[in-house]
Amino acid sequence: MKKFNIISLGCPKNLVDSEEISYKISKLGYELTLSENSDISIINTCAFLKSAVKESEKIIENQIKLKKEGKIKKIIVCGCLIEREKEKLLKKYPEIDLIIGINSINELEKAIKNRESLILPSSDLYSQNRLRLTLKHSAYLKISDGCDNNCSYCLIPAIRGKLRSKTIEILIKEAIALADSGVKELNIIAQDITSYGIDIYKKPALKDLLKKLIKIKKIKWIRLMYIYPDRIDRELLEIIKDSNICHYLEMPLQHISDNVLKKMNRISSEKIIREKIELIKKIIPDMAIRTTFIVGFPGESEKDFNKLINFVKDIKFNNLAVFKYSREKGTKAFDLNNQISSKIKNFRYRELLKTHAEVVDKINKDLIGKDFEILMDNENIGRAYFDAPDIDGYISFEDKKVPGTFLKAKIIEAKGYHRKVVG
Repeated sequence: MKKFNIISLGCPKNLVDSEEISYKISKLGYELTLSENSDISIINTCAFLKSAVKESEKIIENQIKLKKEGKIKKIIVCGCLIEREKEKLLKKYPEIDLIIGINSINELEKAIKNRESLILPSSDLYSQNRLRLTLKHSAYLKISDGCDNNCSYCLIPAIRGKLRSKTIEILIKEAIALADSGVKELNIIAQDITSYGIDIYKKPALKDLLKKLIKIKKIKWIRLMYIYPDRIDRELLEIIKDSNICHYLEMPLQHISDNVLKKMNRISSEKIIREKIELIKKIIPDMAIRTTFIVGFPGESEKDFNKLINFVKDIKFNNLAVFKYSREKGTKAFDLNNQISSKIKNFRYRELLKTHAEVVDKINKDLIGKDFEILMDNENIGRAYFDAPDIDGYISFEDKKVPGTFLKAKIIEAKGYHRKVVG
């Protein structure tokens, strides 16, 4: 049988696309392989930042090298880099056999048969059929694609287009199929899940979707990711509180200073963010919050940055990612005055990570001696509700457990994002 491999770069949303691509290739009679020797090598690229573009190009160049060595017969490049570079990519890398745009994945089989690159201006969402690339017990459910938020630093609307939501009926069928395949943890993703449904239902419909998802009995954990603070309300939190939805929110805040938030074209303000976090902690005291911040945004003053430092100390986020602002052509922020030097960006990046490391040390002290339900990802590593797959911390066991099972254990040691248990 002919073989194909796939290299998926970037975020979990891209990984879902890779699963759909893999399914389509498998239907053409190709078998997925982890070997570098293959008939088709597929690279699903990320191009959100210049650093992601460089990583994608490095992978392409490596696959071209393998092709010249005779290990690969055909190279197909998909994903965000196609939308950012278009046909320029074929001129730069003529060894690529096909390029497939994000909105052309439904036409992938035809493109391969006809040996024709496709970049279609389609708004159709992809199929529900996926050849999963995640652990058997954990999967992502992408409920929409594109974004209408138009943050000034972000290329996503230009790359992936406007908000396009799947219907609730389609998503429930997809979730049931995942549950029947052995999925116990369902991670809900989109560019902004709180905007879900506005395009097709003319109102936010996340709560309507969740009310149906929580009824799927085989799903034990539902995790909400990429949730913006503005549309969090009491009703949503009550749904989370009294269901199988993890007490975990991934909530990208990007900053806390109104000066910076306004320049970022964020809807949120410091007042809104603090009110929402206060409401969250009031209704669900043990809610774990993960967030992301950007340092070195144009015009970020020392006062703005110190406000961010104090905010992180005050709120005590369970998990936190920091990005140095990347000046991207095509974004509104590219032309802003008062661009910050790399030296200052690097300093602020290190300082914010250092500050959060101290926060994590305090959180860890409170974890020691407590029992938690843990989902085993492999024989020795698992996660509690406060850690999402791939991006957060983990819990280690000395003795072997059964992957995909839930068990209770007591944390006896914690350092950074690594915790050890007994039980």
